[in-house]
Amino acid sequence: MAIRRKNPAEIDKMRVAGSLVAKILSELAGMCSAGRTTEEFERRSAEMIAAAGAVALFKGVPQYAGGMAYPATVCVSVNEEVVHGIPGPRLIVAGDIVSFDVGVKIEGFCGDAALTVPVGQVSPDAQRLIDVTRRTLDVAIETIRPGLLWSAVAAKMERTVHEAGFSVVTDFVGHGIGTEMWEEPKLQNFVSRELLRNDILLEAGMVLAVEPMVNMGTHRVVLCRDGWTVVTADKKSSAHFEHTIAVVEGGSDVLTRQAV
Repeated sequence: MAIRRKNPAEIDKMRVAGSLVAKILSELAGMCSAGRTTEEFERRSAEMIAAAGAVALFKGVPQYAGGMAYPATVCVSVNEEVVHGIPGPRLIVAGDIVSFDVGVKIEGFCGDAALTVPVGQVSPDAQRLIDVTRRTLDVAIETIRPGLLWSAVAAKMERTVHEAGFSVVTDFVGHGIGTEMWEEPKLQNFVSRELLRNDILLEAGMVLAVEPMVNMGTHRVVLCRDGWTVVTADKKSSAHFEHTIAVVEGGSDVLTRQAV
């Protein structure tokens, strides 16, 4: 499928959606403390989306295995949960790391971002996992520019993770974004034969949701019985950061910058 480039006016509209995502993530990160339930984050996210007159991108997405549609406006993934954690009665405790992933649509254009935060004092390894995953996203932002192949960006991201002794999740990748949450291209956070065969030349006007998911142990993941929550196969912790990024002349423009 063709990759649809956006003009400056469309990118500005996406920045509006990105700004709301950033505000929601900042709010959720600020209230993430021991003793809260993950359902509390969902209530606050839903309130903010409704108040802005926006549409929650995640809520109602059909499940790929034919089960229930995703029931919430935010994914809340704790510790070994990699992505797509469903908010509910789970209590957050000191030492947890919590990932929030939010997507919205405003006036026909989407924004999508994620971050991982520590709850109180976390283990040195957990804090390093968060820091390395954030740095991996920063490396992508610093590297993206027109005329570059995506494999060059992915190679730097993968190297950042492996040099820290962590692993890159390979079952889930980033994506293009615009009037739809998922657009072409698929953006691997690692270099594979498939990517090298079908590499992506970055061009001004592309808008990308870049989202490294990094595991403390094995890269392998398992889908839980709820049909949504993805956990690490070895039950070690995972971290997730994401930004909506426009490719522009001279480099990149982060449309969800305030969130991280």
